[in-house]
Amino acid sequence: MKKILIIGESCKDIFVYCRAERLAPDLPVPVISIVESKDNPGMAANVERNVASIYPHVTLATNDSWETVTKTRYMHHTTNHMFIRVDTDHHIPRVQIKKIPLKGYALVAVSDYNKGYLTEADIKYICEHHTNVFIDTKKVLGSWAKSAKYIKINNYEYERSKATLPKTLEKKIIYTKGDQGAFFKGKNYPVREKVEVKDVSGAGDSFFAALLVKYIQTGDIEQAIHFANECAAEVVKHKGVTIIRKAIDK
Repeated sequence: MKKILIIGESCKDIFVYCRAERLAPDLPVPVISIVESKDNPGMAANVERNVASIYPHVTLATNDSWETVTKTRYMHHTTNHMFIRVDTDHHIPRVQIKKIPLKGYALVAVSDYNKGYLTEADIKYICEHHTNVFIDTKKVLGSWAKSAKYIKINNYEYERSKATLPKTLEKKIIYTKGDQGAFFKGKNYPVREKVEVKDVSGAGDSFFAALLVKYIQTGDIEQAIHFANECAAEVVKHKGVTIIRKAIDK
């Protein structure tokens, strides 16, 4: 069976659901009371658990003690409105990329949140030492990514990179635009069914995970984009960060 390797930094996502029934008497801010708290692996670890939910042959290379790196979101219990997000600022050490064996994997996925775990040089090394690398990055794109197979980013990240984007990368980029679906080589791949969006947290991870799985099974990037759209549209219907639960043969 073909195996997937995911490389990237991870954290713990924490969702604290609250009530807000009044404003503070001294400042115009809501007074919140906690109803419940939930947590899950985040960033690259969330990509890995999405892949694993529909495709078991996946390995994650990530930072040690990732549970100490947290993103805590304080959310309104009924509307899912976010009051505030609080991140810990723990240092994530750089990966020793040459110690990660790339051989033996049919596909290598870089899930880069630009927190220090992977440098541009590290990603360039991965792309130059494997023929089937998918990148999802928060970095501004440059020639360091030219040897990647495909690059998945969101619309904000695409617009930020567009002005200085090397032409060699244009044909590799898949960028998402929320309910408009995804764009690749100038073609729009729309979401086939409009859904009520409750929470977009983790939707990009689910899209990337579904893209990887469908591509490794079919070798067809258009089929992979359609499937990724379907999976992302499903997870945004639920509160918090949820994982793909879609049968892979759909």
